[in-house]
Amino acid sequence: MRIRALVAMALVLTLAPAVPALAESPPAPPSASASPSPGPDETAPVDVPAPPADGEPVPKLEAGLAAESDGTRVIVELAAPEEAAPVAGEAARLPDAQVVLEPSGTSFIVVEGSGESLAKLAEDPRVRSIRRDRTYSPAALGSLGSLAASLQVIGADKAHAAGTKGAGQTIAIIDTGIDADHPDFGGKVVEQACFSATDEGAQSLCPNGQTSDPGSADAETPACVHEQVNLCDHGTHVAGIAHAVAPDADIVAIQVFSRFNDCDEAGGACLSAFESTILLALEHVAKLKEGGRNVAAVNLSLGGGLYESACDAEPEVASLKSRIDDLRARGVAVVAAAGNEGVVGAGAPGCLSGAVTVGATGDDDTVPYWSNHGSVLDLFAPGLEIDSAVPGGGHQVYSGTSMSTPFVTGALALMAQKAPGTPDALEAALKNAGRQITYDGVTTPRLDLNAAIAGGTPGAPVTPPAPDNPSDDPDPDPGAEPSPEPSSGPTPTPIPADPVPTPIPLPTVTVTVTVTVPPTAPPAAAPAVCTRGKSAKTLTATQWATEISRGSGTIPDATLGCYLGLVGKASKVFSEVTRAATLGTAYKVLKPAKKTSKAKLESELLAAWLNWANGGVNFTAKINEAATLKTVLTSVEKQRLKGTTPAASTSLLKKQVNTRRAA
Repeated sequence: MRIRALVAMALVLTLAPAVPALAESPPAPPSASASPSPGPDETAPVDVPAPPADGEPVPKLEAGLAAESDGTRVIVELAAPEEAAPVAGEAARLPDAQVVLEPSGTSFIVVEGSGESLAKLAEDPRVRSIRRDRTYSPAALGSLGSLAASLQVIGADKAHAAGTKGAGQTIAIIDTGIDADHPDFGGKVVEQACFSATDEGAQSLCPNGQTSDPGSADAETPACVHEQVNLCDHGTHVAGIAHAVAPDADIVAIQVFSRFNDCDEAGGACLSAFESTILLALEHVAKLKEGGRNVAAVNLSLGGGLYESACDAEPEVASLKSRIDDLRARGVAVVAAAGNEGVVGAGAPGCLSGAVTVGATGDDDTVPYWSNHGSVLDLFAPGLEIDSAVPGGGHQVYSGTSMSTPFVTGALALMAQKAPGTPDALEAALKNAGRQITYDGVTTPRLDLNAAIAGGTPGAPVTPPAPDNPSDDPDPDPGAEPSPEPSSGPTPTPIPADPVPTPIPLPTVTVTVTVTVPPTAPPAAAPAVCTRGKSAKTLTATQWATEISRGSGTIPDATLGCYLGLVGKASKVFSEVTRAATLGTAYKVLKPAKKTSKAKLESELLAAWLNWANGGVNFTAKINEAATLKTVLTSVEKQRLKGTTPAASTSLLKKQVNTRRAA
């Protein structure tokens, strides 16, 4: 069965990136024919995959699906909506296949089936592609702060004073639902809908308990509550920020998450959104626009995977790209959170060029160490200590790129009222008027509505300290050999002298939503920001098994959970193909009961990823004369997805990555 990467305290879409996550400083692209020569240890050449030639068709079936013997949940994209029913009928007749979702009026269905059945289905000429139905999460963190102060930073107060408040515009919030009766909204919630998966252990969050509810996205439905804690507060908080920026704009709230009760060994509850439900929500917005609802912008404070640059060419996000591009062509901007991993790049859908991608700044225009950053971002906006609405009529303070994103969503509604234009024109106006923030050789504008709408002068360019990203630190003593003992490895997030509040995780598409305790209960502790560690050593698979085993290692369980979350986002094998999302499941991979060739390769592969997450080796590290860690992991994962597990690849990982310090 398909596995979700659900990691407490880290909200990120669980879309696996097309290449291993983000390199600290991208190396020059290797030649497609580059392959290291086997050494005396009999390691095999690493085949660096070449990009498809222009005009070369992309395979219909996503890599690795044909080799799956168990059932896998997939999205089957079709050429037209009228083909959904006949193709669903064909899928239902295949052995080991089941149609789990057949939405009306849309050009895809969701099927769960074995690799053999999916390969057979891919032969149908009406099928355009078959991709894993990945999961996503929300992106947020928590503390004390002022929304009013942040509104002043971006000049929204001056825009309001000039009469620009978003009148006649609509903003759509695709998230964890909404408390539409919250007094902050003043009756501006005019439409609601819910799309929530119910298979693979998922529980619907739709008020009617079904996979869809055309009339409600209530965030106070009983399924949202776990031990007196509301799991669905993220969407209300996000909507509250967008409404504060554009108080006269109408709000459309769409719930896309599902509840899972097996998120950790203790049976904790969390939320995740399947890609298929997000696609349905985006199509719902398109229908609203077509029907006359003047939607200016869509807010997606969620994400999955890690991409260091635009991901438009990656097959696994093709469905998201087509829906976002379609909305943009209809005049609707899609605004997405960059993510809170503190890396150069963004998760999906923020990595798509059709999205307006937003990172976080403090009110002093510094970039918090946890905000993703770099050239893939379009704008910065305040995301540090933002107080906003939560279900039940109360307020809570969160931080994160989840909070930054609705500032831009609301700003686009104001721009659409003041100077109607295409999403391209509105986005360009905001970027041109923004205060220029330069760091690490990259300049990203911070949102400034006063300059964009009222014609004010943007703030002077600023060069704050670069984000404190542990993964960017040079490797100490690159030639040192590791100690035979497991590394103690610091917790992934160093605590600054003046602590910066951690961001509230975005709902993942696998959304791990940040829970808010009701006013009667003590406030929940802010989740720790999950970033790479700073270890100077690499560990063997056996040593990692010791660390993962409860009470046996020296790395805290919370840190290990963070590492597994990073691996789940960066890897295409874990946990989309092989379950390694919890300490228990990761231990079984690292120390398999039966040492088959597949088990041995997966053990060394997971150890290599954990060494990367712990900081012991960077993607740019040379494994031999012709390959870096990044190219090796890419090649080995490609082999595993094809169902091959060569012993030479296992040996390469074991001897060149996991038992000695990579140079």
